[in-house]
Amino acid sequence: MASESDEWTVRRILEWTTGYLRQHGSESPRLEAELLLSNACGWPRIQLYTHYDDQLQDDVRTKMRDLVRRRAASEPVAYLIGYREFFSLKFAVGPAVFIPRPETETLVLEALAVLKDAGEHPAERTFLDLCTGSGCVAVAIAVNAPGARGAAVEQSEETLAFARRNFETHGVAQRVELLQGDLDAPLAADRRFHVLVSNPPYVTTAEMQSLPADVRRFEPSAALEGGADGLDVVRRIARLASRRLVPGGWVMMELSPPQAEAGVEILTAAGLESATAVKDLSGAPRVIKARLPVG
Repeated sequence: MASESDEWTVRRILEWTTGYLRQHGSESPRLEAELLLSNACGWPRIQLYTHYDDQLQDDVRTKMRDLVRRRAASEPVAYLIGYREFFSLKFAVGPAVFIPRPETETLVLEALAVLKDAGEHPAERTFLDLCTGSGCVAVAIAVNAPGARGAAVEQSEETLAFARRNFETHGVAQRVELLQGDLDAPLAADRRFHVLVSNPPYVTTAEMQSLPADVRRFEPSAALEGGADGLDVVRRIARLASRRLVPGGWVMMELSPPQAEAGVEILTAAGLESATAVKDLSGAPRVIKARLPVG
């Protein structure tokens, strides 16, 4: 009979972990198993399949056991491995940072559509990212609109450290200024932008207790809770948009699909025009946007 060490190959560990995480409520157990094992091994994920029948050393198995135990206790995979991919880029994250979600890519796409419609002066296009968190939105915009410049604001000092690291990793720190403060407070009074983007807190106070355990117990509540109807910060950003946009500039915010209609009404009430909701890839309204009148 083979010994335990003979049996614990990459294949066997992936199969066992997938089943174990499924039993503990994971919605993507195979993907999570691969991410955790590649981290434990120090390999790219693809390398797992080129070493599928390799037996793993005791130190790797020990690290993997710890990672699986923590994931089964609801700790987010992104925190366990230290990063999350977003817009085909890798972002460092930790317990102080809201983890980037694929739904937010809709916000980036809408911003890029405006910034790339730059006519003869693309380098003059500017953007502002409020509640930047990991910096994923600002970085994705800057990387994909190389002529654009901007600013990003985050209130949490601990979160700001991760954003700064991501700015430097992706080479945008010279074009996007990173500031600490409450929304637009740290900006000079006369500073204006072509696009204002934000993924603000928009979970209602009542919904906070019904969030999945990995979100409720581990991710920062300040990045999630948006008041009784979830729209407290959305209202604040709508009110400040007119003083931070150039004439004809756009404000864009992510929110929950059921909030889209109310969000559009908030933008219109703030004196902005062409307010509308943009659907994400699943067909759900995910981003509200509106324009500052030219005249």
